[in-house]
Amino acid sequence: MRTNLSAFARYRAELRELLYLAGPIMGAQLATTGMTFVDTSMAGQYSAMDLAAIALGSSIWMPVYLLIRGILMAITPTVAHLYGARQTGEIGGQVRQGLWIALLMSLLALGFIYKSDVVLQWLQVEPEMAAKTLEYLKALAWGIPAICLFQALTCYCEGMGKTKPGMVFSFIALALNIPLNYVLIYGKFGFPELGGVGCGYATAVCFWVMFLMMAGYTMLGQQHRKIGLFDHWDLPSLSIISSQLKLGVPIGLAIFFEASIFSVVALLIGKLGAIVVAGHQIALNFTSLAFMVPMSLAMGLTIRVGQALGAGKTEQAAYSSYAGIATTLVSATVSASVMMFLPGVVTSIYTQNPEVAILAAQLLVYAALFQYADGIQIAANGALRGYKDTRVPMAMILFACWGVALPLGYILGLTDWIVEPMGPHGLWIGLVTALTMGAFLLTLRLRAIIRRNRMLASEIVPMPA
Repeated sequence: MRTNLSAFARYRAELRELLYLAGPIMGAQLATTGMTFVDTSMAGQYSAMDLAAIALGSSIWMPVYLLIRGILMAITPTVAHLYGARQTGEIGGQVRQGLWIALLMSLLALGFIYKSDVVLQWLQVEPEMAAKTLEYLKALAWGIPAICLFQALTCYCEGMGKTKPGMVFSFIALALNIPLNYVLIYGKFGFPELGGVGCGYATAVCFWVMFLMMAGYTMLGQQHRKIGLFDHWDLPSLSIISSQLKLGVPIGLAIFFEASIFSVVALLIGKLGAIVVAGHQIALNFTSLAFMVPMSLAMGLTIRVGQALGAGKTEQAAYSSYAGIATTLVSATVSASVMMFLPGVVTSIYTQNPEVAILAAQLLVYAALFQYADGIQIAANGALRGYKDTRVPMAMILFACWGVALPLGYILGLTDWIVEPMGPHGLWIGLVTALTMGAFLLTLRLRAIIRRNRMLASEIVPMPA
């Protein structure tokens, strides 16, 4: 009994530390999603065309943003290792090089946004909607350098274990976004009436506000002043930048591969009619909201593992990894239970159309099935990032999503090669299979990395006094 109590007490202490880190990250994610929701809903009140343009523009911008966010996430384990090892004097130089990477990413993103008319033509978007979408994206582009620099500084703070500032500044920006949208959409207080395009300018302003607040915090905060982050400026160091990109690019691509497979499934489902598209969108939107919990836990797990390894606490890093996976399973139980046993409540939030609601409820059953697999794979990947292991996990996710999910879903959903075409059900079976395979592969990888680190730690013989 005493052993069980001590094990529970240890897990409870670990859970408290993990939630302390992950809670604010979750809040920041909700605030970021909230800005997209505010833009979409307010533009929808102006006109259906503006609503469609912003929805389309967001679907182009968000994969780019997630890719950049993932690449910059290399800063978090780098800082966490140095902070855990009490090598704080080296943190400033690493972060300054991370800011150079952020500027580089912003230039590449700007180039893509200004050439996104090629994507719109490929998607065969009608000219009027394509023109408005491009205007919205170009308006939002004014804020791209700011959001890239903000994310770099946020990842630095997260590596230090300071996750609240990112949440606070994101919520301030969300609150500012609402009146700015109103003024610029409808042309109040002498400003021109821009419609949905005004949302792009409002978002760009909010991005700059977020960056300036984060820059002020990292300049003036007592702990950050000791780091000397802005005491001087460094020219780009190809060796440090290359090292960070080797760590960060696989993270960004892994996030991009997983996010993009859902986008591709949406495009394939688009051929099956409005009812099917609506039902799929409801199930996908609700699962995306539920996904914020394990994703935030995984980000907190990266910090916990990274700091433990930096401090030379190999066993603590291993325990944090497994405890983090256990925690995501608890959250998966809650979300899966809601999807499995309360689908009617979920669908009623989105639609009153009975056909759409029935299909959405059926797809939520598949979503409930992959909650556990999704929780395990995202937590295992978060722990692996803490170990600075990113390239093999990226390959595993690429194989699971594009080597399994897409072909299997396509075959089951849209062909009669194995069974009669199953429509969206077949495509979602592909997603469930892929996430389950990803969870299995990433868990094996995590076990191997933990075993390797334990062996390396046991081989270190202390020098005689």
